[in-house]
Amino acid sequence: KSIVREQIISLLRAMSQQATATTEQPGLPGGTAAAAFSVADIVVVVLYFVFILAVGIWSSVRASRGTVGGYFLAGRSMSWWPIGASLMSTDVGSGSFIGLAGTAAAGGIAVGGFEWNAIWPLLALGWIFVPVYITAGVVTLPEYLKKRFGGQRLQIYTSVLSLIIYIFTRISTDIFAGALFIQTALGWNLYLSTVVLLAVTAVYTIAGGLTAVIYTDTLQTLIMVLGALVLMFIGFEKVGWYEGLKKKYSTAIPKITVPNTDCHLPRADAFHLFRDPITGDLPWPGLVFGLTVVALWCWCTDQVMVQRSLSAKNLSHAKGGSVFAGYLKLFPVFFLVMPGMISRALFPDEVACVDPEVCKKICGAAVGCSNIAYPKLVIELMPDGLRGLMIAVMMAALMSSLTSVFNSSSTLFVLDIWQRVRRKASEQELMIVGRVFTLILVVISILWIPMVRSANSGKLFDYIQSIGSYLNPPIAALFILAIFCTRVNEPGAFWGLMAGFVVGVVRMILEFSYSAPSCGEEDRRPAVLKDVCYLYFALILFVLTSIVIVLVSLCTPPIPAEKLDGLMWWTRHKKAPAIILENSEAAQTDPEQNENDLVEAAEDKEEAAAKHPWWKMVYMWLCGLPTNPTPTLSPGERAALEHRLTSIEEKPQWKIVCDISAILLMVTNIFLWAYFG
Repeated sequence: KSIVREQIISLLRAMSQQATATTEQPGLPGGTAAAAFSVADIVVVVLYFVFILAVGIWSSVRASRGTVGGYFLAGRSMSWWPIGASLMSTDVGSGSFIGLAGTAAAGGIAVGGFEWNAIWPLLALGWIFVPVYITAGVVTLPEYLKKRFGGQRLQIYTSVLSLIIYIFTRISTDIFAGALFIQTALGWNLYLSTVVLLAVTAVYTIAGGLTAVIYTDTLQTLIMVLGALVLMFIGFEKVGWYEGLKKKYSTAIPKITVPNTDCHLPRADAFHLFRDPITGDLPWPGLVFGLTVVALWCWCTDQVMVQRSLSAKNLSHAKGGSVFAGYLKLFPVFFLVMPGMISRALFPDEVACVDPEVCKKICGAAVGCSNIAYPKLVIELMPDGLRGLMIAVMMAALMSSLTSVFNSSSTLFVLDIWQRVRRKASEQELMIVGRVFTLILVVISILWIPMVRSANSGKLFDYIQSIGSYLNPPIAALFILAIFCTRVNEPGAFWGLMAGFVVGVVRMILEFSYSAPSCGEEDRRPAVLKDVCYLYFALILFVLTSIVIVLVSLCTPPIPAEKLDGLMWWTRHKKAPAIILENSEAAQTDPEQNENDLVEAAEDKEEAAAKHPWWKMVYMWLCGLPTNPTPTLSPGERAALEHRLTSIEEKPQWKIVCDISAILLMVTNIFLWAYFG
């Protein structure tokens, strides 16, 4: 057994960047991490990969993958619990483990407001936005804008902007955080570990579509929550639970400090959510109102999130998914934010370092090492086996976020961009293009790794949060006005977006042009940067965009009222403009939806179909191409299917259950805000 262990450890060391000297980081040496990684840890990680691939393959086999609706919307057959779990794991990616814990280590509990604030937009998604999207009969949100306003420029602009945001923020953040964790914990080569993760992620995303993504997300949510809870309890036990954390965090000061500064001191308001509106690092008006604007974009108008709710069997399951995700969002404050503070309390010299030279030796970043808070806890506190579990948790967080971005990005590209270029593209062509575009995203992700590595300054997470505040509020403003304001038209929507985009980009350029000062340095940034928190800016940008949209709309002709049926909150019970359903699209319906006639027709076709060679069958399966002819629907069958796909009818008892569950969630959330405020 010891010989096997030595061989495995030597293999791990061989996978290091060059030699121990090149991977070793003072404070968190790669060689020590690899040596501490036991056989039990390796077994846990291997079992994790086996289970994830097994679930991905199983869900791919049972999924409806041969059509656009089946691949991109899981056949609209998902139940509430995998939807809620997928929403949770998509949002709480590896960036949350590194970023939330690191920010909490540096500034306290206020960053937890990002998690609890999300509950309100989640409920708005299920009760306000999804009903409109369903009755509109759309697959992508840019497609909704096209139906609501007409024309193509809004659809193309929002699709391209979303792809840019996904590639250079979501993907880069997750890769940076996941690679930082794995490299810190194992001493593995950064490129090798990331390429392996991306490869496994891409396999079941390409093969299975949204069904595989949602089911693997569900498993990974369970792994994330259980692993993080275990570490939370171990950490709390070390510091003397919550009261002990308060005492130890307030005295967590590094031995080496910068003279004549106070940046080494923990914040006096570290255990409060609501902070001073002027001097606070996260001022309470920004946390309550500005963050809500950004969260509305994330949960209600972002393709990555909304696509999960649109895959629901019916509106009740979509609401149930939002409620379940809301309850899950209550926990990250306890198993991510507070462990970050525990890490500073236990290891202040490393996690809370302020001297640039010392910090550079510890983690390679002169501005601080708070990002290592969570990996440091894992390495120091977790026993054999459980350490491997936490590595698996980080892999789960990374992969669940990447799969979501890959699937949603390919959806946007295929349905909103490729179909503009190839107007007569067949269903098979769209399926193949979706897979190929996913591969392209994987390549871009790998090429982006050197840029992410060079940006390892400890500020990447803050940059990503601010980018969202600069680019996303105009989109949130547009969707809210589109759903509630009948007078808003296409010229107003377009020029409002353009105005908001220009203002946001100007602020973003300034942000990247002037870096935040390290401890002891003079802040030379313009007043608009150092005095206006990015959450305040998000609120200002939201209001500005809304004003431009309304003013331009009032100066131009309105949209005829009859063209808004089924496209707004006020008209959601009216029939929307006709949905064009191809035969192959209609045939993607899940067989459990009481459409026995479709199933029987498909079975008859299967018996009569000629058999393909095995290699061609494999190729067609990977590309999502039907191996048997799809049944042709009669006009009555097509009408029934269209009605089901656009129906927002609910059974009274389940509607009541969803409403009561949502009320209990809101009461719980208000209590937590009040208690920790």
